[in-house]
Amino acid sequence: MESKTTGVDLAKLVFAVCEVNAKGSVCGRRELKREGFHAWILAQPEGTIVAMEACSSAHYWGRQCQAHGLIPKLMAAQFVKPFRKNALVKNDRQDAEAIATAARQGNMRFVAVKSEAQQVRLCWHRVREGYKKDALALRNRLRGLLAEFGVVPAPSVTALKRALADLDSYHLPDSLQRLIRMQQEHLAAIEIGMAECDARISAQAKADERCERIRELAGIGPVTADAVVASVGNAAEFKNGRQFAAWMGLTPTQFGSGRKVQ
Repeated sequence: MESKTTGVDLAKLVFAVCEVNAKGSVCGRRELKREGFHAWILAQPEGTIVAMEACSSAHYWGRQCQAHGLIPKLMAAQFVKPFRKNALVKNDRQDAEAIATAARQGNMRFVAVKSEAQQVRLCWHRVREGYKKDALALRNRLRGLLAEFGVVPAPSVTALKRALADLDSYHLPDSLQRLIRMQQEHLAAIEIGMAECDARISAQAKADERCERIRELAGIGPVTADAVVASVGNAAEFKNGRQFAAWMGLTPTQFGSGRKVQ
């Protein structure tokens, strides 16, 4: 059977599919809605290579492909970009073709498909990071509101909470006090959510022997350990420790030409 690679430009509603043959020529294109794309997966013979960018929902569709005997190949978007024929023209058809072409490169690096359990663990981290940003933004908003009326707490969370607890002593307008109390309630809800995320992540880390080993390193707590394990999954995907360190971003980026390295 002729070897084919299928590139898929993922989307929420309409998926662009491009089939490339062994010579690298396009031999088929189609656009499918979600239901149609799932039916297309079911209709493909086992061993079909399905290439996708490692974007939102890619791991879900990768698992769907694996469940039906297909071979998903996920790639970082920056590795696909150079294979788009025209950098000034971007559309779903071109993206699907570029994905299929990139997947056929012998030196391409692929992203391992994450399991459902990995993604669930990472969801707790993602929401926790969202809570952190929301809490910081809300505290800064409260400081801005108070500063407009001459109340400037010291630059710490404790000082801000102390000022909010003693709000009546500043003789602020009733309407403003009501507004600040609303923001306080919102902040309290965020902090409750943050605490639940911390508790869940700590429990996950304690229940995983791999996390416990990582926590033996100086400066590594349950959040970092759980994030590493959930992100990496099977560490056998890396050839050595240096490759893993580069993937983590722990090594400096190299930029050089000839014998000059910056």
